[in-house]
Amino acid sequence: MKILITSDWYIPAVNGVVTSVLTLQKELTRRGHDVRILTLSGDGRDHRSGCVYALGSVDAGRIYPGARLLAPSLGDILHQLIDWCPDVVHSQCEFSTFAPARRIARACGAPLVHTYHTVYEDYTHYFSPSRRWGRMLVKGFTRAVLARTDAVIAPSVKVSRLLEGYGVRTPVRVIPTGIDTERFARRLSGEEISARRRALGIPEGSCVALSLGRMAREKNIDELLRCRAAMGDAPVTLLLVGGGPDQPRLEHLARTLGLAAGQVVFTGMVSPDRVAEYYQLGDVFVSASSSETQGLTYFEAMTCGLPLVCREDLCLEGVVESGANGILYRTGEELAAALCALAAAPARRAAMGAASTQRSRQFTAQQFAKNAEALYREACLAHNTQVRAFPAPPVPLPAGLPRR
Repeated sequence: MKILITSDWYIPAVNGVVTSVLTLQKELTRRGHDVRILTLSGDGRDHRSGCVYALGSVDAGRIYPGARLLAPSLGDILHQLIDWCPDVVHSQCEFSTFAPARRIARACGAPLVHTYHTVYEDYTHYFSPSRRWGRMLVKGFTRAVLARTDAVIAPSVKVSRLLEGYGVRTPVRVIPTGIDTERFARRLSGEEISARRRALGIPEGSCVALSLGRMAREKNIDELLRCRAAMGDAPVTLLLVGGGPDQPRLEHLARTLGLAAGQVVFTGMVSPDRVAEYYQLGDVFVSASSSETQGLTYFEAMTCGLPLVCREDLCLEGVVESGANGILYRTGEELAAALCALAAAPARRAAMGAASTQRSRQFTAQQFAKNAEALYREACLAHNTQVRAFPAPPVPLPAGLPRR
């Protein structure tokens, strides 16, 4: 099949959308499909490099850090893609690249599939002084965009139910983004782990509660810092891996709370090719976020054999079974109790970690691509589009992830 994936975000940006696009691009190509990418360039000019087509854009960092908006274009890039004539157009963002995706799909008579990655309700502080007004705006905007698509992918049950509540009528399918397990194949030795912990100032014998991701308000890292401060002299180190606009404020908060060196460690931004190594420095993965649509870091932590301690959220349905591969909490007191209990029970951590590894096999990149192929096939059939090669018959979704 000829598959065009469109996204406002692409490398060198690092976020969940980019990870999802790269994983899907790699796996679909590996399965014999002709995959091309339409994204935004880092300047005002259109570019093409191999299978990646980039439309000129302008900086929109005042709206959201790192964001860009489509600049006026002569349309040569779009004409090239229309001449290529994709069988399916799969859009990943609702803003700059959505209109070009729809234009190409209509010109080629191809179905437009869309993945709804972001719960914008949790980001209203970036664009609206009123959360209530912001939520109403998000609902109307979402309905209007998705009404122009032929099928919608929800990365989790949480997103599927959210779209149902918005009144979205386009068919929605739950398909979790898979993890490229090859990235996590290399394992550090015990000596390497100990040496890297020492280099970060982590005390020997401390239980490392790892949080990995972008530091922004919606990630609720404040709760992790306040929890660690409330734990006093407990042998737990909070290891915060990643950078972002909120890092200076969070470092100031840690000092204000009196957290000492060894109780909390900020690594700052790390290279994507080193992320797998940092997971191996943790004993437990911890997250206080309730803004995730699925949370790829949860899948990555499970792949690396870590038990998960996470704020209870619908995106974790079918992912974390409390007491089996992790613990779900609702309050800061429950979070502190969970971390203290796991710090004192290495055998329990090991058992939960093994359960995480087992469960992570439902969320592989290969399964992700198979499920996407199945949806493309159904969308083409419903759209009366003939494609050059149909994929295998639809595959079952992982347990606990229903269709809508």
